[in-house]
Amino acid sequence: MALTTLTAGTLAFAAACGGGGGGGGAEDTGGAEGTGAAGGGGETITVASDIAYRPFEFDQGGEPVGFDIDLMNEIGERAGFTPEFQNVTFDGIIPGLGSNLYDAAISAMTITPEREEQIDFSDPYFNADQSLMVPADSGITSIEDGLENSVVGVQIGTTGASQAEQFQQEGQIGEVRTFDTIEDAFTALESGQVDAVINDLPVSQDRVNQSDGALEIVQTIPTGEQYGIAFPQDSELVEPVNEALQEIKDDGTYAEIYREWIGREPESIP
Repeated sequence: MALTTLTAGTLAFAAACGGGGGGGGAEDTGGAEGTGAAGGGGETITVASDIAYRPFEFDQGGEPVGFDIDLMNEIGERAGFTPEFQNVTFDGIIPGLGSNLYDAAISAMTITPEREEQIDFSDPYFNADQSLMVPADSGITSIEDGLENSVVGVQIGTTGASQAEQFQQEGQIGEVRTFDTIEDAFTALESGQVDAVINDLPVSQDRVNQSDGALEIVQTIPTGEQYGIAFPQDSELVEPVNEALQEIKDDGTYAEIYREWIGREPESIP
């Protein structure tokens, strides 16, 4: 995984507390305000997210919406804080947490041992695998069939990029081309600049659903990945967030948010 420097920008999203609902990076250089714990009196905390990753987080009418947004708002309501979302390129999130620019981050981020050396994570909140997406008429059926001379697009700094690099080292992929956002990778696929995209299954499936049959997922790549909410090391927010997250899983709210954004019942709840 490649983690680079923060990308300058000005866009910041403010979101009030409240779960459910919904519809359908750049970074703020100001420091995070408030590191409230449970019952923190509605303090505002700064939450980094790469808000270009439908259905987990994306812009709708100038506001962030999606699975992660609804989940974090619900957690904030129960734990006593108000999330203020900062739109940050994915590979800038971990450095930003390490520099205490943000109190937390939620961005479909897979928990990995390498990341755990730099930041703290909540308990897992989503089970995820990788996938291979191609144009519907490509003739490609799997990693093992037809990619040895092909260009595969990935988002920089993601586990999908790491997976693609591994396939390349094994001689199964010709070239791995990185993009700043997954939207850029999807656009490159649709315009013929790359032959396939390796990315998180639910995000790629959402793009397939919007493509009117032009795209398809031809292979699920089981990885056993789980997403977690990220924090600077030794953050006091970890415990209250975990308590609220467990309540949300236990009382059915998690399943409601999952149905809203993923479009089906969760096969399992982490």
